[in-house]
Amino acid sequence: MARPRTVSDEAILDAALGVAHRRGPANVTFASVSEVAGLSPATLVQRFGSKEALLRAALERAWDFLDAATAREDERQPLTPEGAVQIVTELWPATEADDAYAEGLLLLYEDMRDPILRQRGVTWRTALTRALGRRLSNDPARQALMGQLMASQWQGAQIWWAFGREGRGRDVVAGELRAWLEAAGMER
Repeated sequence: MARPRTVSDEAILDAALGVAHRRGPANVTFASVSEVAGLSPATLVQRFGSKEALLRAALERAWDFLDAATAREDERQPLTPEGAVQIVTELWPATEADDAYAEGLLLLYEDMRDPILRQRGVTWRTALTRALGRRLSNDPARQALMGQLMASQWQGAQIWWAFGREGRGRDVVAGELRAWLEAAGMER
């Protein structure tokens, strides 16, 4: 008879994500995750098989969270340019310190080199640009372009902010997006 699990796979994956955000993906090891999750490294090996499988499962969980948050904000935010700013602003983790967020950008490397995770990014991009585009243009032919342009502006603003880390990231990025809307001649 199998022993009942005292710690869920989801809790383990959350612990692995925490390690990845604080220390970088290279430091997601069975030992580092076991310290946070309260399970032995051997138990983690039994459940996930390899460090790579553990990291991939954790990053897929992060994509699940991002997909759900994007869908939630798409439902919540008004169909206005300011609603588009609010979608991406709300995707910024509210409880995470700015330094941790900037360090979390290291996870993009893992997403880009793994074909399964890379496809998750492509799928999310489609959903995000559709949500943004509907708020930036009433013309269906322009919605995809406008959504992609704003998503690119948003991503670039985050990267540039991460270099200097001046001001609260979420606020700085939102300000840049509002300036972009103004420069593009869109009312908020």
